[in-house]
Amino acid sequence: MAKAKHALPVTRAENFADWYQAVITGADMAEHSGVRGCMVIKPWGFRLWEALQRRLDQRIRETGHENCYFPLFIPLHLIEKEAEHVEGFAKEMAVVTHHRLEMKDGTLVPAAPLEEPLVVRPTSETMIGEAFARWVRSWRDLPVLINQWANVVRWEMRPRLFLRTTEFLWQEGHTAHATAEEAMEETRRMLAVYREVVEDFLRIPVIAGVKSEGERFPGAVETHTIEAMMQDGRALQSGTSHFLGQNFARAAGIRFQDRDGALKYAWTTSWGASTRLIGALIMTHADDDGLRLPPEIAPHHLVVLPIIREEGHRAAVMEAAERLVKAASGQAFDAQAVRAHLDARDLPTPDKRWEWVRKGVPLIVEIGPRDLEKGTAALTDRLDLAAGKSFPQVSDLVAGLSARLAAHSRRLFEEARAMREARTRRDIADVADMRAFFAEEGSGFVIAPWAEDEASLEAIADLGVSVRCLPYDQPADPGPCVLTGRPAKRVAVFAKAY
Repeated sequence: MAKAKHALPVTRAENFADWYQAVITGADMAEHSGVRGCMVIKPWGFRLWEALQRRLDQRIRETGHENCYFPLFIPLHLIEKEAEHVEGFAKEMAVVTHHRLEMKDGTLVPAAPLEEPLVVRPTSETMIGEAFARWVRSWRDLPVLINQWANVVRWEMRPRLFLRTTEFLWQEGHTAHATAEEAMEETRRMLAVYREVVEDFLRIPVIAGVKSEGERFPGAVETHTIEAMMQDGRALQSGTSHFLGQNFARAAGIRFQDRDGALKYAWTTSWGASTRLIGALIMTHADDDGLRLPPEIAPHHLVVLPIIREEGHRAAVMEAAERLVKAASGQAFDAQAVRAHLDARDLPTPDKRWEWVRKGVPLIVEIGPRDLEKGTAALTDRLDLAAGKSFPQVSDLVAGLSARLAAHSRRLFEEARAMREARTRRDIADVADMRAFFAEEGSGFVIAPWAEDEASLEAIADLGVSVRCLPYDQPADPGPCVLTGRPAKRVAVFAKAY
């Protein structure tokens, strides 16, 4: 394969940020819109989001939650009830102040001020808390378990497609419970759902744990997170679940009469994942030729390209290609039929092949007149471009599809996990050693003991890194803090992050 003509214009080693954008452009996934910070998600990118949405929605429903929808606009007086929560989002909020335009001196200008400004939804705790306060009266009304698929707006200063955009798509779950124990169980259960979907569907290995106090969701008592490492060594928060205690219930007035007749505040949670996960998918699996997709999420597992150089061969080649697509679709992967696609567009085969390479399709098969004579097909495996094409018998190719796709999935996960382990240090001795590591390597994970005190926080700020999480798996005796030498409370994951 002639890489000089078809590969991406920039490599990961040359400029990771430009490479990331080149992958998106090359796969025709998304583009910037006419509104700064907002994106147009094109069909290939949106198919990936829809596939992720279906899998995650299925798991959310299986845990007993129901989908609903709440307004995009939030009255300012409701926002003001949640001071700590608002402070965390204040700089990112978009506010609507007028409701009509009129022509004045040839220019459209805002005409009618609203009686009260409306905040464009940055997250929905405020509106949903108000609804819960109406819905919940008795312990019999609990738990309330809901989920919303929606768009949110946070005025992003440094936008990047999928990773940070002013408007993005997500799901946000919100629940109310009678006891703190039930709410905490819910918090952990939903983080486990995120971990399962990210690891088993997107094939991205993660570290699960609790956020430090300074990294919590505004207003939360605890934030639980899964953190993934991207190929440049930076961390990406890939899903969070928040134990909100009674903070939001008190602000919204979510109270219920308990079994003993006492009036109590509910215990609430919230949890969410967004289109940022598509960015994680790219930065975990793509290479210098474009996207590489786990079969679980790939819109097509197999693309068949008929090779027709002479019109007299068209009928036979097309018949064979259609027969191959039908046979492949009769196989199963991930409890579904194999998704096979026939690309019969009148374009040069090399151009079509490289288009599908850049889009990350796991398997690309070409079939032409000479293949018909031998009963073979030319197979390109997206994970083995350097090896070139192989020429299996069509019958063997079809029979082995499920195993081949499963191996493809395992390999992507194992490569990502090996990359993370290669860039993770567990032997950093002190703050000077940590400074040297981040200065030399630029990025990576340091897993080390942390005292969680003011002195260690100052040291973290000086290093330009953050505590990504305090992993669930903790040693009995962490040892001395890597930053201060004082006794550590827990082991932490330190990294630069998106």
